[in-house]
This record gives sequence, structure tokens and C-alpha cells, in this order.
Amino acid sequence: QLQLVESGGGSVQPGGSLRLSCAASGFTLDYYAIGWFRQAPGKEREGVSCISASGGSTNYADSVKGRFTISRDNAKNTVYLQMNTLNPEDTAVYYCAAAFVGYGSIWTALSKADFASWGEGTQVTVSS
Repeated sequence: QLQLVESGGGSVQPGGSLRLSCAASGFTLDYYAIGWFRQAPGKEREGVSCISASGGSTNYADSVKGRFTISRDNAKNTVYLQMNTLNPEDTAVYYCAAAFVGYGSIWTALSKADFASWGEGTQVTVSS
């Protein structure tokens, strides 16, 4: 019954912004770390960002640090990824994923194997 649904993807020009949303249902967000991953053409799926179940800890890949911001709204059971100053290297299918870590955990590792539940992904294309 645990489901994650991404939205907010689309096509933008370099330098543009998008905000991705990950709507969770069937579970209490407070017990799960939520990660954003992406898979670009010709590349392996990589971790982008993660926010802890506590909401107080975040983790970012070096390639997006300073440009992307992850946040969560537990009342809405939704996690967001604000993406600014997008460049063509950000073009990928973006997935959100949930890792059960227990209530209030500060865990934020970007390790794919630890995330058991995944959304279907949303396409982000950055081109001129």
C-alpha cells in the first residue's frame, strides 16, 4: 500500500528552475528517510539528495549542492526538491524513494539498496 508519486518534472532552459514533489501515501512519513535519485542517459542511477525522517538532516550530491534544496511537509505527506540553476547535466528521470529508518532517525545516506519503495519517476529535461 506504500506509494510514492512524483510530479513537477518538465522541460526547462538552462538556468531555469523546477520544483519536484513526492507525494507519499500508505505510510507515516516521520518513520522514513526520503531520497531523490536520478538516472541520466548513459549513466547509472545516482543519489541526488536525502532528507531524514526527523526532517532535521539533509544530504546532497556534490553536483547539486548549492543549487538544489530538499524539504518535507509532513502534514501533507510530501517531500519537495527545489531545483535551481538547472543545466543540461541535470537532465534525467528523477525518482523519489523511501527508506524505513524509524521515527525521528537522522539517517540520510544516498545508498540505493537501502530504499525499498520507489516512485515511477518524472522526466526533467534541461535544454535550449
